This record gives sequence, structure tokens and C-alpha cells, in this order.
Amino acid sequence: MDSRSDSTLAGAVALYALASLMHFAHNAEFLHEYPNLPASITRSSVYLAWLGLAVIGFGGFALYRVGWRRCGLVFLGAYATLGLYGLLHYTRAPVAAHTAMMNFTIWLECVAAIVLLLVIGATPGGGTTTEEAGT
Repeated sequence: MDSRSDSTLAGAVALYALASLMHFAHNAEFLHEYPNLPASITRSSVYLAWLGLAVIGFGGFALYRVGWRRCGLVFLGAYATLGLYGLLHYTRAPVAAHTAMMNFTIWLECVAAIVLLLVIGATPGGGTTTEEAGT
């Protein structure tokens, strides 16, 4: 494994995980202030959703680190792509209806997700390792 690309990937995963946590935590703690969200969404459901996403991301990184590089990168790609779903806030209400902090956490998560996607795209790992080939 290339330790430089591994470090870059680890940094991008950490950046996205923290940005995602920041957005989800803000969403959970100020849920009643987010415009037009369904009443069925609760504080605990927001945190559980983040935990579910984090399992995908950290699971993907773990797979990558143990040698299942391609599989890990696929999971990480899914994890990062799900980070763009924060933009769905704007289908419920326009940007102007959200506070500055809401917009900041939404966009921070999205930008971090894009950074992670770019790093994944630049990470070597397209070939099958001996662990994946079962040899």
C-alpha cells in the first residue's frame, strides 16, 4: 500500500466524517428550526442516521486497510455520495429560509463529500489484491 495515498484517504475520510457529524448534530439539536422537515424526524433518528452512515464509511475504510481495496473504495464512494443528500434540505425550503449556520453545515458536509470522492478517484486500488483474489 502507498502510505501517502493511504494518509490522504484517511484524512479525507476524517474530514468528511467530522463535517457530516457537525451537520447531523446541528440538525438534531435545532431540528425544530429547520424549515419544513417532517414531524416524524426526531433528534434520536437524526443521530441514528448519522451512525448508520458512519458504519458504511468506517467499514469501507477498514476494508480498504485490510487489503480489500476495491471493495473498501466502493463503500467509501457510497458513503461520500450519501453526503450530497444534505442538499435535499433545499427541496423543502430555499437557501434563504435556512439560517447561516444551517447553510454552513449543509455546504460543509457537501464540500467534504466531494473532496472525499475526488480523493477516492485518485486513490490507487483498481487492481485486485491477493486477499481479494483469495490466493
